[in-house]
Amino acid sequence: MKKEIHEAQAKILKNLLFREKARFSELNTEGLSTDHFAFHLKQLIENGVIEKGEDGYYCFTPEGKEYANRFDVDSERIRIEKQAKLGVLIVASKEENGNRFLLMQERLKHPYFGLRGFVTGKIKMGESVSETAARELKEETGLSATLEQKAIYHERVFSALGELLEDKYFFIFTAENPKGTLIESFEGGKNEWREEVKVLDGLIFYDIGDILSLVQNKEFIFAEKSYTVEKY
Repeated sequence: MKKEIHEAQAKILKNLLFREKARFSELNTEGLSTDHFAFHLKQLIENGVIEKGEDGYYCFTPEGKEYANRFDVDSERIRIEKQAKLGVLIVASKEENGNRFLLMQERLKHPYFGLRGFVTGKIKMGESVSETAARELKEETGLSATLEQKAIYHERVFSALGELLEDKYFFIFTAENPKGTLIESFEGGKNEWREEVKVLDGLIFYDIGDILSLVQNKEFIFAEKSYTVEKY
């Protein structure tokens, strides 16, 4: 389902939200014509949000219940409530010839095109954060490693005008001396090992220094910080 839906469909969902099930006439509280109302109800059924039982009553499907759980019923305009993003961030490192290297990605897609940072990825429905971290490391770099969760980091990113651009939580992991053959480039980015002393050079993500400080803690930590960015 889309985040924004037709107002008539949103009102049907809001009405059903506070009922176990309802008849056709009970859902049409706005007095729409039968054809008009039936059209929007059919759209919700085709989108897998509502289903009609053998008893003639309409109710939410399991997918519809998950969708309704994100419904913002307090706003003036009925809509799906925006929520913070959940993802993983992996700081992979290796020792070579007495020097320490960190695995960095140059981002070649929007937003943040051209900036360099650590491996990140979105948590899929049903995955544990450890499973996500292992999957993202393998998919984006070709490497595997023993992962250690170090922190949870809440970031809010604002434009120079004060507009909230992103609100996200990262589950941060370290990966020491990963195994495998590094994928040097992929759709949307490039991977490279950089000497630790050079990680902060050039065009980098706004949070790199803070992330490095977090993973140096011996104890698991939760932290929050807001950033203002020029490049997005």
